[in-house]
Amino acid sequence: MKIRYTGQKAEKEVFQVFNETMRQLIEQDARVVYLDADLMGSLKTQELWKRYPGNVLNTGIQEANMVGVACGLYLNGFKPYVHSFSPFASRRVFDQVFLSVGYGRKSVRVIGSDAGIMATHNGGTHMCFEDIAMMRTVPGACVVDISDPVMCGAFLKMTRDRPGLTYIRMPRRDLPDIYPPETAFAEGRGMLLREGSDITLVGCGIMVATCLQAAELLASDGIEARVIDIVTVKPLDEELLLDSAGRTGAVVTAENASVLGGLGSAVAEYLSSVHPVPVLKVGIQDSFGRVGTESFLRKAYGLTPESVALRAREALKLKQAL
Repeated sequence: MKIRYTGQKAEKEVFQVFNETMRQLIEQDARVVYLDADLMGSLKTQELWKRYPGNVLNTGIQEANMVGVACGLYLNGFKPYVHSFSPFASRRVFDQVFLSVGYGRKSVRVIGSDAGIMATHNGGTHMCFEDIAMMRTVPGACVVDISDPVMCGAFLKMTRDRPGLTYIRMPRRDLPDIYPPETAFAEGRGMLLREGSDITLVGCGIMVATCLQAAELLASDGIEARVIDIVTVKPLDEELLLDSAGRTGAVVTAENASVLGGLGSAVAEYLSSVHPVPVLKVGIQDSFGRVGTESFLRKAYGLTPESVALRAREALKLKQAL
């Protein structure tokens, strides 16, 4: 996979790509509707609201009702996308998402923005670490953690007609470019970003770039790390994971989410049943959120390249001891 990662900030912010893509979707298909729970200022979607008042709805601060409205719109032939900050798009509305969307077999795309530490100064009440674990339990759901702006635009487009629940987890800004424009993504297909024979680093969301940085740190010590962007945490790319575990014999997962039920759990659950190898996790360790800058929170929760590299060295020791 050819990538364009330089470590620099992306040319376009995620919220800019989000707006451009939603505009394209609405213009291409009049059945596309976008619902927001009074957070249009966060994604800068006010212009969409003014330009397409019949397709863009502000439901106010009533997220559970917003999901119900989305289900009603689906039953009337529309293709709804709903957005709120990740805690309000997951834990606050989980009953409606599980029953009305999942069990009720409605096709709704739920966007949870500023997940994990990306809530920064909004602090613990807005800092959602558990959304991946929750959404993984909805039968038939697709759960994707956006790692760069190109991926954001691609998944908004490719899930327009997807049946069932789609949960798109994304920051609003401050992601690097990783993928070239027009990169083709697929549900259940990860991206191999770097070859390596010693250990596999599996990341999602903001931790994909961190894994690439960790691989450089490891390379300085002669350790060659294979780096994967898992793309969809559910469904997993089991074929790529199995191949990578077989080639390297040890795996480290990295996520901006709780290690309880998140990406690390999903990978460990799968590999333990088909090809047991050491699987160590980098992520939020049974903690609540805090207030701070992204850099402060990365250090506080161990979401740095150095933390990933350290866990990789620990996993290598376990592999050598087998």
